[in-house]
Amino acid sequence: MKKVLTAVLALVLILSAVAAFASCGKKGFTIAVPNDTTNEGRALRLLEAQGLITLKKDVENPTAKDIAENPYNITIKEAEAALLPNLLKDVDYAVINSNYAIEAGITPFVTEGTDVSYPNIITVKDGNQTKDKIKALVAAINSKAVADYINDTFKGAIVCDLKNVTADGFDASVNYEDLKGTTITIAASPTPHADILKVAKSVLAQKEITLDIKEYNDYVIPNEVVENGEVDANYFQHVPYMTNFNEEKGTHLVSVLEVHHEPMGVYSAKNSSFDAIKNSK
Repeated sequence: MKKVLTAVLALVLILSAVAAFASCGKKGFTIAVPNDTTNEGRALRLLEAQGLITLKKDVENPTAKDIAENPYNITIKEAEAALLPNLLKDVDYAVINSNYAIEAGITPFVTEGTDVSYPNIITVKDGNQTKDKIKALVAAINSKAVADYINDTFKGAIVCDLKNVTADGFDASVNYEDLKGTTITIAASPTPHADILKVAKSVLAQKEITLDIKEYNDYVIPNEVVENGEVDANYFQHVPYMTNFNEEKGTHLVSVLEVHHEPMGVYSAKNSSFDAIKNSK
């Protein structure tokens, strides 16, 4: 009898261990994504491309609510884009805009790839795009000095989208003499936007024009200060985000120049691939 009880107890322990292991495999994983409409959609499409989820069809800017199939029981945690690098220790993975990743000194193990492009733009209030100060700003950014800086500094982590680049960064239609002593204000994210603008600042300084770069770790205020006229332009967003912002806030923002794009990537403090998720079933 004692042997039978021992055998039964051993069987129970084995079955309990198997059940615990199976339960562990089904616990699910948490992936943090940006909580703004367009970037969350980009993040979810990246996860879909990796075979982790399936999104509902014909949804332009999907959110977590638009996940049709979730075979790995993934929990999507939505958070402010700027906070995502700090959340890495609390989640399994995070899909992060490369500007915040570069600033945090972290490296992705997978990105959207070169076929996905959301150029970051110079934005102004509609009606101001023909002003000489804006044309001078655009010309300075659309210069060889800026293009070379983007290519040499970021080496593909940030991809230059400048077209019709000029050697000197000046616009022949602008009366630079009248702009001497003028200050142009621009709101920007710290990295890489403010860094890139510092090169344009040097170009404008040659014509005695000051570029005042105001840094924000925010996706809302930079648009508000352009709309209310507090600053002349901003540099932090792509067109889909600007368009959505205009629709939601009733603002009148327009793009005047495509400068660069930032492939969105997946980061983790615990894993170097999605194998942990894919092997959990």
